[in-house]
Amino acid sequence: MIPDPTATAASRPSEQKKSSHDEANSSGAVNHSEDESGNENRQKSVRRRKRAHDGSENIKHKSASASRSSVCSGRGSKQRHVEAVTLFEVVTMGRSAMQAVIDDWIEAYVTDRDSALLDLISFFIQCSGCKGVVTAEMCQSREDSDVMSKMVEKLDEAASLQYKKFLAFPWILTVTWPMDTDSVEYPLTQSGPHGRWFHSEFCEFVSVLVAQCQHSVIFDGYLMNALISLLTELSNSYIRAFRHTCTLAAMKLLSSLVGLGLSLSAGIENSQKLYKVQKTKSVRQKNTPQLEKIQRKITELQERRVEIENMMDIIFKGVFLKRYRDALPEIRSICVEELGLWIKLYSSVFLSDSYLKYMGWMMYDKIPDVRLKCVLGLQGLYGEAVLLSKLDLFTSRFKERMISMTLDKDNEVAVQAMKLLVLISKTSDDVLSPGDVKQLLQFVYSSQRPLAATAGELLFSRLLKTVAPAADTQDELDGEEAHKQQTSARLKALLQFYRESELHKHVVYLVDSLWDCAGALLKDWATLTSILLEDHSPSLILAEQAVLVEILVASVRQASEGPILPGRSGAKKAMSARERKIQTDDCAKLTGHLLVVLPKLLSKFSSNPDIVSSLMRIPQYFLPDCPEADNTQAVSGLMAAMAAVLDRQSGPAVLESAARTYLSLCTEEAGWSSMARTARASLVQTWVDHLTVLLEDSLQGESFSADEEKTGDILVTLKKLRAFHNCHDLSQWNLFKLLSPLLSVESSQGGAPPEVLLEVLQCLSYSILWSLNMSSETLNSREKAVAQRLQLCLFCERSHHFLSYADHSVQQQAFLGVCDVLTAHSYQLHLWDPISFGPLRYTPSPKLQRVLLTFVCMQVFVGPDCESQSRVSEVSEVERLEELHKRRNLLAAFCKLIVHGVLEMSMAAEVFMYYMKYYNDFGDIIKETISRTRQIDKIESARTLVLCLQQLFIRLRKEQESSGRAHPGVQTFTSIKELARRFALTFGDLVKFRECIVVIHRNSIEFVFQEFSQTPETPTPPYLSYLTILSEFSSKLLKPDKKIVFSYLQKHTAEHIINLREECWQPLIYYRASLLAVAEGEDAVSYVSSDRRPHPPKRSPLAKQKLEGGKSPCPFSPADSKVGRGQRSNFSPSHQERTADTDPFSFPLEPPARRRNTEGSVLSPSHEVDDDTVEVEL
Repeated sequence: MIPDPTATAASRPSEQKKSSHDEANSSGAVNHSEDESGNENRQKSVRRRKRAHDGSENIKHKSASASRSSVCSGRGSKQRHVEAVTLFEVVTMGRSAMQAVIDDWIEAYVTDRDSALLDLISFFIQCSGCKGVVTAEMCQSREDSDVMSKMVEKLDEAASLQYKKFLAFPWILTVTWPMDTDSVEYPLTQSGPHGRWFHSEFCEFVSVLVAQCQHSVIFDGYLMNALISLLTELSNSYIRAFRHTCTLAAMKLLSSLVGLGLSLSAGIENSQKLYKVQKTKSVRQKNTPQLEKIQRKITELQERRVEIENMMDIIFKGVFLKRYRDALPEIRSICVEELGLWIKLYSSVFLSDSYLKYMGWMMYDKIPDVRLKCVLGLQGLYGEAVLLSKLDLFTSRFKERMISMTLDKDNEVAVQAMKLLVLISKTSDDVLSPGDVKQLLQFVYSSQRPLAATAGELLFSRLLKTVAPAADTQDELDGEEAHKQQTSARLKALLQFYRESELHKHVVYLVDSLWDCAGALLKDWATLTSILLEDHSPSLILAEQAVLVEILVASVRQASEGPILPGRSGAKKAMSARERKIQTDDCAKLTGHLLVVLPKLLSKFSSNPDIVSSLMRIPQYFLPDCPEADNTQAVSGLMAAMAAVLDRQSGPAVLESAARTYLSLCTEEAGWSSMARTARASLVQTWVDHLTVLLEDSLQGESFSADEEKTGDILVTLKKLRAFHNCHDLSQWNLFKLLSPLLSVESSQGGAPPEVLLEVLQCLSYSILWSLNMSSETLNSREKAVAQRLQLCLFCERSHHFLSYADHSVQQQAFLGVCDVLTAHSYQLHLWDPISFGPLRYTPSPKLQRVLLTFVCMQVFVGPDCESQSRVSEVSEVERLEELHKRRNLLAAFCKLIVHGVLEMSMAAEVFMYYMKYYNDFGDIIKETISRTRQIDKIESARTLVLCLQQLFIRLRKEQESSGRAHPGVQTFTSIKELARRFALTFGDLVKFRECIVVIHRNSIEFVFQEFSQTPETPTPPYLSYLTILSEFSSKLLKPDKKIVFSYLQKHTAEHIINLREECWQPLIYYRASLLAVAEGEDAVSYVSSDRRPHPPKRSPLAKQKLEGGKSPCPFSPADSKVGRGQRSNFSPSHQERTADTDPFSFPLEPPARRRNTEGSVLSPSHEVDDDTVEVEL
């Protein structure tokens, strides 16, 4: 602790004697060691049960204070002997211990205020995490001319110390600490719960200190002056720990003074009331001494309030005005947060534009937390009705900024800004203009649910909640009818808003946004259905009825599944027990009501496919085990209504909704599952029988003959079967046998129309997929397994034929069907248990594989040129996106065949070569395919990448040799080089893919030099320029592997005469430079350019430093790895050389069966020196 100022001067350390701080005439020093201060902030086992001791830390010369080692607990007579603690330690003990220790400190302050005040100063310095020395010297007067010259803050680099000397009258304090303090974690920045706990306890200490001193020493003109001076000076330090801690203390001190000022104002108000009461008494009852006493009390309280306000003004000007723009965001947040509290609590002083402007300015801060604190503070202000009249100018000035903050990139700031605007809208109707409200209401469609829900609250309060039926008609109606009319009026307003917003596919998001505030309205399914069932509803047109049905379906979904929506984030993923109970009750309620009403709705709107498709989805959200499941009459009525709708409607949306609804109703846990299965079987059997009759009449021999009406009937029945076969297993009706003859009819002999063939291909693919999926249950003999493989083989052969069909949709469906069944077959083979029967292996023919690859290349990697794309209209742009979606599906289906091992991995080379050319359209699919193939076999995947680049290079060479017109499928040399660079970027972990990179280099070197015989006519290999492309992979080689690859390159070039001065050998120079560039800290371009003659390479700064004998900036520790000196290769143009030593680490590059016959191993060349050392370049 800091000793008494009257103590004898102690000698300072030698480092301080060399500084300018040795002029103190009376000083003392105490070293706050790391064990006493630094570790106290980080101790996990905090001594919380210590009791405070009476007396100050520095009072040791008084017998009364020295003898106090116990504290009275709870004002009782029982005394407990406890250990003495410091003010810093009391922060760890809670509020009760704080009050006891602060009371004792006040008593010590009254006895010896200098020593007690120095204890308090030491407390704040310790809370800043300072582990250094604090010394004090007396200052005789504030007007001393030498005082300001002594106020310094500087570094002593020789002693590795920092000094700060500042005035805390009557002392000049000097704090000395290590130079690295600013980079050390101090208590307020500690992570985890301990740091948050220290923050709260530190703030609590300041508030308790003011609260306990408010009736005594706070007005003595000594304590607060010194404390404010201390906090002001330390908050201006360039050391972050001092600045952060003391700014927080100063702001909390001002907040505590605000509370004290409020209590004084309340006391003044009560005294003035009492004075008025005494003054109104009669002359006999009037007590003049009592009036004078009250008047003196009022005067005293007013003087104290003025003094408190002066203290607040000093802190505001000395700390806030300097720190609210601090570089540290945490300090700015503290200032803004406390300012909002001051304005709200002490509005008589702070509620003015001179203080409000800082709130407005800080709404433009670049840190989200500062903006958030501003918005939260403004919410507190606008929530007080008495303050609104003084906020008009601020609102008009910063309203646009508050509205724009709803688009903040930080989601929490945007949500709180929207809440602020909702609050303003509720308190002041005229602040937000109709244009502002319209802009804010569009946020109900936001992708962030908290923001959308807040905007929904604004929508409900502005448009829906205020709507009510006319007063004259309301008196004439009973309660139920009035409720219905009010609900109808609100729904009408909601429909109008939805229609004006022009977002006609976002009803479910609108309902989700309104769910929290208007849940009662949206859950009123009885009123909703009664409005829809009205025979003549002049208030709702058909379009509005369709939207109302969408709202009904969306509310049912929301009640059943919760607020989880695709594309919208921020919703709670885990529900509480209460929320689950509410969800179950809502599901039971909607099931009981809609099970009876839904057949009536289906019957009324059966002619409208859009409305019916929405209504058909409602049973998917029924509660399976509700009591109404036993109501067989209602269930049978629903089944009959759905069957009637399917007889009239055959649209894709209606069929899909019906198929999914039957799938939901047929689940085993549902009480009505048996009735639903019976109804489903009856429907399918009717369709199959009808289709059998139609096909018997239409298929005559090897031709298909049917009129337009019969063809349409066949098509409708096929659509129904296809929609249900997608969700349900219809294997018992053997649709494959029924429909496969349609694929056998040749189109030249009167085959089926393309629309029919499209549905047939889909049905047959679903049939095989279901057969494969149920293999574990249905395949109980080899005969069934053989029959399944025959069906698969037949389907692939028929689909192979239709890949060249005239209609593109039929071609695409045949391709997708083949890919799907082959992928599912491969997947089932991996799941097959050898003990039981399973699907037999089927391998597509080589011809089919080539046709599939050709189909992908011709159908997927095509598109309009850039100029035509820039001139497309809005309609054609939508069509282009739909076409792109289809092409992406085709490519994904083909890539699945490669990933699942149906096709050879080498066939992916034709796909990989379009990675850069069609990166925006298919880059994600191709990149994922590369990743998956690498997981399966990284060596084979690397060979596929090499094969891809080599094929592109060979095609480019052939085109250049032919000198013909440029072929659209041939890529330029620059694009091939860029493709190689992007391939190299996919190798992230160099150690993991070390072998792959070496394989790429080895195969490429063999590709360039293999079977090359040097003659005068052909001095260089024909594919030598491929080495420039290969150099893109050189940066991915580890240093030992670079030597190995370079040795392998030397082995292939040793037999040829190479003149590096000639232009024709420039690719070889470039490639060799790329292998050696990392050793010098450069890339290949710094050695040589592929567009002009090589120039002497410039030495890197690191190389120059080595040549000059300078010290390496990154010294390599000999303990890190084994370093040996090896012979350095010389690359002068007139000399050929070989590396003398390489890393002996070797690994098999490929299986022995696939290795090519070479003279020596790539990783162990015959001329390699066996050495355990690796040369390391610094």
